[in-house]
Parts: sequence; C-alpha cells; structure tokens
Amino acid sequence: MSPVLDKSRVEILLGQYGTAPATALADSSLLPKVQEYRRLASGRMQPLDREGMTHKIPVGEYYVSRKVDGEFTVLILREGLAFSLNPGGTVRVGLPWLDEAARLLSKAGVKDAMIAGELYVARDDKGRPRVHDVCTVARNPQSAADLKKLRFAAFDVMARDGAVIAQPFAETWKLIQKWFGAGELAHAVESRTVKTIDEIQKLFETWVEQEGAEGIVARSDAAGQFKVKPRHTLDLAVLGYTESTDERQGMLHDLLLGVKRADSTLQVLGRVGGGFTDDQRREMLSDLKDMAVDSEYAEVNGDNVAYQMVNPEWVMEVSCLDLLSSTTRGGSINRMVLDYRNNGTRGYQVVTKLPLATIISPQFIRRREDKHVRPEDCGITQVSNIVEVPLIDRDARQMTLPHSEILRREVYTKDLKGQTMVRKFLMWKTNKETGSDEFPAYVVHFTDFSPNRKDALARELRVSNSQTQIEQLWEVLKADNIKAGWNALASSVAHATAAPAAAAQTSEEPAEKPKKKAATKKTASESDSGEQAPVKKSAKKKKAE
Repeated sequence: MSPVLDKSRVEILLGQYGTAPATALADSSLLPKVQEYRRLASGRMQPLDREGMTHKIPVGEYYVSRKVDGEFTVLILREGLAFSLNPGGTVRVGLPWLDEAARLLSKAGVKDAMIAGELYVARDDKGRPRVHDVCTVARNPQSAADLKKLRFAAFDVMARDGAVIAQPFAETWKLIQKWFGAGELAHAVESRTVKTIDEIQKLFETWVEQEGAEGIVARSDAAGQFKVKPRHTLDLAVLGYTESTDERQGMLHDLLLGVKRADSTLQVLGRVGGGFTDDQRREMLSDLKDMAVDSEYAEVNGDNVAYQMVNPEWVMEVSCLDLLSSTTRGGSINRMVLDYRNNGTRGYQVVTKLPLATIISPQFIRRREDKHVRPEDCGITQVSNIVEVPLIDRDARQMTLPHSEILRREVYTKDLKGQTMVRKFLMWKTNKETGSDEFPAYVVHFTDFSPNRKDALARELRVSNSQTQIEQLWEVLKADNIKAGWNALASSVAHATAAPAAAAQTSEEPAEKPKKKAATKKTASESDSGEQAPVKKSAKKKKAE
C-alpha cells in the first residue's frame, strides 16, 4: 500500500475493504480541506421548497442534478492510491468503486485529484438510496455483493495535480463528464443543462415527485446555487415558549419543540416561530402560561430570551425544509434529553445529550389535538426516517456521564482602598472525555473579582487532555495573577470522585444543597461554585494544542 496511508492502522472489514482514521494519512491537511469544502459548499447552497423555486431562483442557465441521499465524501487519488475521506475523518480503501475510479482517472491522465461526491448504496429494488443504507453497508458489509452496492456520484472537482480548481462550473462539469462518463460504480451525478425555470420545475416533478428522489440541485455561475427539496411534516411535543416583547407583548414569540424517545424521555429538537396568526399567538400564550413548570434545563431563543418550560401536553404539526444530523465537520448534532416528572413537583430534569438533528426553516401548521405526547404520536422515529440518528434505541437514563472530580482549588484575597478583591483557581478532571467528544479531560477555571473595576467579574479558562500540561497551565495562570500582597484563604485537593458541588466545598463556605445545572447553558466559564458543566472542546479559544 502507498506511503500516503499507514497501512498498519487500516481495519479490514471485508476482503480488501478497510477503514482508517484521518490521522493515518501522511498529509494532515487533507481532512481540513474536506471539512472546509463542506462548510463553504453548505454556506453557498440556498435551500428552497417547491413553492420557493418558482420565485426565488433567478432566470439563467443552470446545471440541474438529481440530489443523491448519501454520505458526502471526497474521492482522493494520490501516488496511485484511490481512497475516500469524509468530513468525520473516516478513510475508506479497497472498495470496488475506488478501484474503478482509479482506472477511469488513470485513463484520463489524472495522477492527483480531489473530487467531491456522494457515497450511496444502489438498492436491489431500484428504489431511492438512503443515507441509512450507507451506514449499514459501509460499517458492516456482509458480502462482496454488498461492497459492489456502494457507489460514488461525483458532482465537483476540488483539486487536480496539486492545484485548487477555480474555474466556471461549466468547465468543471466537462471534466466530471469526461472522467466519469463511462463509469458504473463511480460515475457523474445525473444532470441536465436548462435555461428556464419551467425546465427546473419539470425536472423536480420527474425526479422528486414521480421517482422519489431526495431533491434537486441547481447550479449557476451567474445566479448561485439552490437546493430544492419537498418539505417534511413532523408532529412535535411543545416543551416551552417565549413571549414577544415591546409592541407585541402579550403574544407568543416562539415554541421550543421536542420528540419522545422510546424510553419515554423527551429530546429537544428545535423551535418554531413562523406560521402563527396574531390571534393564535394571543390564545396560545394565555393557555401556555397556565402550563408552566419548573426545569433544571434552560435554553434561550434567538433574542436571548429564556424559554418558560411547560407541562408536555400539546402536540404541534410543523413543516420543515430539511433536517441535518451532522455538522459540516462530520460530527453529530447533539440535543439535550430531558426527563419530565409529574409526581407532585412537576418539572424537567436533565438526563444527557444525545445525537439528533437540526430542523431547517420550520413553520407551524396546526395544533394536533387528536394526538398525545407519546412515542407513537410524536416519536423520534419521525426524524430517524429522514436522517440517520445514532443511539436511537439506547435508554438515555442509562447513559448519564460520570461526575467530575475536583483536583485543586485555591482562593486569594487582597484589600485595596477598603475593598476586597478575590481571585480563585479551580482545576478538575471531567471524567467524561472518553464518553463524549464535547469534553476535554482537564479544565482550569480562573475567577477574578475586583469591585473597583468597571467589569467587576472576569473569567479565564484553560483545557487540556494531558494532566501534565494542565498542571503547567495552572502554574502559568497563577504566576501571572498572584503577585505580592495576595493572601491565600484556603486550598484543597479532592481525590474522590464525588458529586461536583460536594467535592468543591471548603471550610470557609457553608454547606449547600447541590443543584444540577442546565447542561447546555451553564458552562464552566459561568460557574463559580465548583459545579461542573460541559465544556465543549470546539468552543474553547484558549485550548492548549
């Protein structure tokens, strides 16, 4: 195998087919290039439904292609090796379609290339490919016939012979047709060139409405790129609401919605604020206020107004343009799972975060008074029937993450002009780094309170997956902030994996009953009591690499 890939890190799944992490590639820039292409391509693509197609697509010449329901992946040819790489960092080698792609590109005189496309499964019944099929076959193939069902539909050329392709799409499309026109397992995505909106509509009717394709994609160098799909309809549980402000006070602003999991927990899916009449906004708000309950979980809407959580009684029918279950980097979209208790003290308890999806362009249709908040009426399978949702059958209550462990805590004070300044250092081990990619292994949190300053409270955060490194970061942070005149009040080291609030307790602070924090809204950078909340790796600007 080529030195492009460390063959010792390839896990063989069947025959010559195997997978490896992106870190097994000699060129570490490949994964960032794939992820950046996905991010930019998603940002340029304007989603539309059938109605929007008629008045939002400008007149012009378009390359219209059938949208394939598969996994976005990039075909890479380098030093004679053809392999694929997706934004999640999975490398695939030894598939029949990769062998065919290598032959086609070699015949065309191409020695080095990166080609974007969709990895999909050709179904025996000739029906519409689904991304679920890719996950099933690619992860656990049962036979050589399964491997031949995996196909690649090319739709763009990212680079050739080391040079990034920056040319009109018309020229790019000629390359794709030239290279893959004769392909069967690796081929060009089905496409037509059209010059009128009517022609685009006819292709949508044929490919989507008659033949059941996922949608169409229309590309134009002059007018832009559009993704046209039929709207999906979902029945969702109402979990919370916010009220409008200013002149619209007294009206509903938007609703927080969720789905019912098989274990009877509720998982937050998204929100809807469009599609209501003013009369509906007034009437619903009045009723929802009477349904208010307590909640450990807090979330805010786009205007940073917190949702008032409610007794989950209502089911709303909502339409959406699309559902996305992964980020542009290939990671899962995790949503909070809540447990609703109605045993005298009604309210929501935080369970954990699990993969779900994001709803695109949701619109309220109607309240479903004939349905109830139960799995058969507003269940999570509505989402998993459209996109892949990992861990859908797992009991969320059995997947709670372990408690954090306080390692060090030091508090210093200094009197200045009759005012007491306080600086506090807290280090903890999350114990969650192996169970969730949202957590680093270690965190140091620094709090600086100065009553004489305009912004009295300041905070800094350091994270690392190395205990040695986090200790070094602690010492640097302390050396920068504790000079002459600061007096140590207390320090403690907790070695037991106790509940975070209890482990953080020291002699100068009275015991308090620990409270569970909202996992998505109360981060470590907002905590000053020793209670630990999730620290997302991707959000930390000062993470040590």
